[in-house]
Amino acid sequence: MISTRGRYALRVLIDLAEHQDAGYIPMKQVAERQEISLKYLEQILPLLTRGKLIEGLHGKGGGYRLINPADRCRVGDVLRLTEGDLAPVACLGCDAKTCSRSKQCKTLPMWEMYYKITNDYFDHITIADLMKGPISE
Repeated sequence: MISTRGRYALRVLIDLAEHQDAGYIPMKQVAERQEISLKYLEQILPLLTRGKLIEGLHGKGGGYRLINPADRCRVGDVLRLTEGDLAPVACLGCDAKTCSRSKQCKTLPMWEMYYKITNDYFDHITIADLMKGPISE
């Protein structure tokens, strides 16, 4: 399941993309438009900054903006950054050690395929796609 942090991060990036012509956007404006508390944004924005999705400028005229165009910002990257991993089971997680049962596990191939499908799906959607409206096949 995708957490509130992941969902809000996508909303923030869409908002910044929709207002990119305004330059750096103050956090307060994004919070008001997206109805997200400033306190919660203060947790999300550093993640997006460290992930090199956005950059910030302090002081008068400061705020945040996308580093790359919205069509180069993949949803999969955002979700892996905010969620840590999209693995459906612990044994497929980034830091998982090889399970002693992996060679005889009858469900592992199913989980691996699900994981691949999930990553492929989200990696083919960009912030620009989300700005256009509903995603269809």
